[in-house]
Amino acid sequence: MAKQRRVHVCRECGAEHPTWTGRCPACRAWATVSEVAQPSAPRGRAGSGGAQPLADVGTDPALPVPVGVDEVDRVLGGGLTSGSVTLLAGEPGIGKSTLTLQVAASVAGAGGTVVLVAGEEAPSQVAARADRLGPVPPSLLVVDDCSVDAIAQVMRTERPQLLVVDSIQTVHDPAVDSIQGSVAQVKATAARLVAEAKRTGVSVLLIGHVTKEGAIAGPRVLEHVVDTVLQFDGERHGQLRFLRAVKHRFGPTDEVGIFDMTGSGLQAVPDPSTRYLQDRRPGLAGSVVVPVLSGRRPVLVEIQALAVEVGGRPGQITAKGVDGRRAALLAAVLASRAGYRVSGFDVFLSAVGGVTVDEPAADLGLTLAMASAIDGQPVAPDVVLCGEVGLGGEIRSVPLLEQRLQESYRLGFRTALAPGSAPDGPTGLRVLRHGDVPAALAAVPQHAPPSPDAEAVGNGGRSR
Repeated sequence: MAKQRRVHVCRECGAEHPTWTGRCPACRAWATVSEVAQPSAPRGRAGSGGAQPLADVGTDPALPVPVGVDEVDRVLGGGLTSGSVTLLAGEPGIGKSTLTLQVAASVAGAGGTVVLVAGEEAPSQVAARADRLGPVPPSLLVVDDCSVDAIAQVMRTERPQLLVVDSIQTVHDPAVDSIQGSVAQVKATAARLVAEAKRTGVSVLLIGHVTKEGAIAGPRVLEHVVDTVLQFDGERHGQLRFLRAVKHRFGPTDEVGIFDMTGSGLQAVPDPSTRYLQDRRPGLAGSVVVPVLSGRRPVLVEIQALAVEVGGRPGQITAKGVDGRRAALLAAVLASRAGYRVSGFDVFLSAVGGVTVDEPAADLGLTLAMASAIDGQPVAPDVVLCGEVGLGGEIRSVPLLEQRLQESYRLGFRTALAPGSAPDGPTGLRVLRHGDVPAALAAVPQHAPPSPDAEAVGNGGRSR
């Protein structure tokens, strides 16, 4: 048995200290430092024992193997790499176990052997969920022993294509004198599983918990030792779920997978733009459509603004799904550069569909949505707006604008307000190029002449 050493470890941040202290110097938490026993030497990969020229080292192509779930393969850049360790984190109840079970069933259904370590649920509960999702392949195996030694033995004997651990907080190492889920246990078991994955070539998928602040639970070293960190989130009471790569050693981190939570499991949403716009009401003042990026995929999202005139007090801005500070900045630009009396209104902004719009390409849409709501004048329903707005009121270019215009045309939009440097769009899409916000406001196609009531609101909204 490996020799042990006694160390003092903070269960909040995982920092090690030579002596006990009432307050952790690293994370400043009180009463979180305790003494634990750890192996005296880390269990890792054995090296060659000598230095060699990097140019003489052979390269490993590390080709990904598709898992059969399209949105997961999209985020992973093609699939899982042999011997890689992936951490999937998300809030309780968001659908992590369902997603990993679908991935496991897909890999097993394609002929690969998959081992599922059931730490959170009994094997009978896992089987019941699997039956609801579809046929259970015979090569999908389940293990209910959460000892890291037992898991390592299964990896060596079964040599599965994929090992799923649900969850890493339930795995324990008998050599570590600490309870399951503690910082010391998570650190030791994760390091052991990573070493076994590299040694056996088995792809490992770990499920991890998150804290109430949304951070991945456990020591920060957990995120460093794995190859890929996936974040699975969405509105708990909504249907859409989003899968993002926070870290990925074998591919890009700018793709997003979108799923619909249904009674039969998670269904891929290959065309989210149609989903976001399906209940849109054309001709509504304050409603605009902006093409934003979900990873590298253009997605059209409706942004709505509502302006309520106030008296005797300054107005305020309330935002949902958009950055409130960014909205306040754009309101200041609208007031200073275009002469709108924004301070006389309470302005409410929302990105429809539960999506979060956080890129500068939506600036022009947010600005014109506020102007439309204050004026009471709707923007024509076949118009999209795209561009970053500077403090001088100038409209700046954004990445992948040509792809955004193509997606807009595909969904039936025929006019686009864009920066002056915008490229030509597809045939049939009229691109209106403008250099600043006042020019865009003067040229935006309107839905219909304003009614007398809207005209009154408009007169109140302008300061000039």
